[in-house]
Amino acid sequence: MPELELDYTLSAYDYELPSDRIAQDPVTPRDTSRLLVIDAERNLLHQHFYDLPNLLRAGDLLVFNNTKVIPARMYGHKLSGVPVEILLMEPLGNDRWLALVKPGKRLPIGSTIVFAENVKATVEGIETTTRARELQFHIPAEANLDAIIEQLGKLPLPPYVTDSHADPSRYQTIYAEVSGAIAAPTAGLHFTDELFQQLKEKGIDKSFVTLHVGIGTFRPVETEDITQHVMHNEWYEVPEETIHKIKETKARGGRVIGVGSTVARSLESSNFQAFKGKTNLMIYPSYEWKVIDAMITNFHLPKSTLLMMVASFLGKDGRKFLMSMYQEAIAKEYRFYSFGDAMLIFR
Repeated sequence: MPELELDYTLSAYDYELPSDRIAQDPVTPRDTSRLLVIDAERNLLHQHFYDLPNLLRAGDLLVFNNTKVIPARMYGHKLSGVPVEILLMEPLGNDRWLALVKPGKRLPIGSTIVFAENVKATVEGIETTTRARELQFHIPAEANLDAIIEQLGKLPLPPYVTDSHADPSRYQTIYAEVSGAIAAPTAGLHFTDELFQQLKEKGIDKSFVTLHVGIGTFRPVETEDITQHVMHNEWYEVPEETIHKIKETKARGGRVIGVGSTVARSLESSNFQAFKGKTNLMIYPSYEWKVIDAMITNFHLPKSTLLMMVASFLGKDGRKFLMSMYQEAIAKEYRFYSFGDAMLIFR
């Protein structure tokens, strides 16, 4: 099959990863993680994250996602006593949430989940694409649902992190501010206050967007033709101040570096405009990038939309190069996924 056709084929984004390469805990300090640098000529440089100020130039702009992970995993039981686990996905207003539930088959419309003596939820609908449940929470009149979630919920570590000893705070960026994500924007987990200070002294500016990481980011692609995959909407905001800084940076010849795939999606979705709303933009090879000039990102799961986005960012023959680069990273014993190492890719 020609390379161009392979770019749109799900199986072409598969690879084998030894289980011991899946990072279960983050490194300490955060910026001592390794950094695989891909320059504009596709040379590979093996660095550490604390080298970042020396890899960027004065006048460059780093754009971060300041979303904060909520304790979205909650445990309860049916009226019959059967245990139930839910993962909150998206607020629907008026104490309603869209949530993934286990065991799903036992929770049809009308089911009641009990989380505490005075905290219950009723299944009022089922979304067709993800099979998520629309839950109506029932809480005391004077209570606040967000506060209850903070009290009863647990931080939702990814399913491949099965033996972590990390403090929950390590699954938040140090600049997390706006609550709403169900997973961390992991490219930002490597930054420290000391690194921010060094970047500032180098003349490298920073700005922020907000994208509440949801099911869209990590929902599996189920169609062999990846162009047929429909991304789930995720809420995001690109402030006017960030757009102003991006335009200023471009005008003076600086580079815009997106810290993570969520920043890339936000900026590419907004297309140089301030915006607040939802995006279901899926980026794969042949996408024409408009805003960002470089990307910091972690190593991603096989067959994921994130892998397709990075392949697209690498340009011509990007998928083929990316898959060979991943083999290099495995051979060099890089640590993969949320608590793992990072890449810095220049276009």
